[in-house]
Amino acid sequence: MRTDTKKSLTPLIFALVTGALALVSLLAFKGWMANGADIFLSLAQAGLAWCI
Repeated sequence: MRTDTKKSLTPLIFALVTGALALVSLLAFKGWMANGADIFLSLAQAGLAWCI
């Protein structure tokens, strides 16, 4: 009796992609919290503040 199983990399790839997206989101949120007021003021001066 053969009980060969295929090992799949799909869960590993999914975990790595999810981790990378979480890290990018965390860094973007941290940057917005640190510089949000400056970003908003520069957009307001350019007339683009209504987009936020």
